Amino acid sequence: MPVTVLLVDDEPLVRAGLRAVLAAQPDIEVVGEAADGAAVVPLVRQLRPDVVAMDVRMPLMDGIEATRAVLRTVPEPPKILVVTTFEDDEYVYEALRAGADGFLLKRARPAEIVHAVRLVAEGESLLFPASVRRLAARYGDSDRPARAVLERARLTEREAEVLRLMARGLSNAEIAGRLVVGAETVKSHVSAVLAKLGARDRTQAVIAAYESGFVEPG
Repeated sequence: MPVTVLLVDDEPLVRAGLRAVLAAQPDIEVVGEAADGAAVVPLVRQLRPDVVAMDVRMPLMDGIEATRAVLRTVPEPPKILVVTTFEDDEYVYEALRAGADGFLLKRARPAEIVHAVRLVAEGESLLFPASVRRLAARYGDSDRPARAVLERARLTEREAEVLRLMARGLSNAEIAGRLVVGAETVKSHVSAVLAKLGARDRTQAVIAAYESGFVEPG
């Protein structure tokens, strides 16, 4: 089955460019478009896309509020890929904190756009880990609730090690190689980490790790 994508951007040329790049791939299908975040929830309910590629800055409802709305109201929500002009934008970090799974630069080359959609859909590694670290270092605050979540999680020593490697951007296969264990074992550890942290995906787990001080973002 192809990865289905909903495009959300107030600039028609941006949507047209993304559609042209993604529709050329045999394993990706663009199922709809919207010009503002306010239209996202109804379209997600109707089209059930795997990924929403969404501009972070829009006039009526921005990508941050649209992300919150989707995650709050849609059962089994899609992955959300924030599309942005500047990677060091505070809006990007706030979107990640709100629940977005990754971000994509509007100036990205076609191959990078396709890779980002596939990677976010798979959810087994962190998109642009170095950039996420920079964003956390610049905009993240020491968060008491995040620290409390980490404390309550009571991660095992191996789970803590897996979370640190996740924060460095390693995929499940790369973590397995680093720890000399099977891929299924790593997958089980990742699932346990997400469950204990109450995180819907590894991006949110990594954000919590940075916000709590469990992992230093620098």
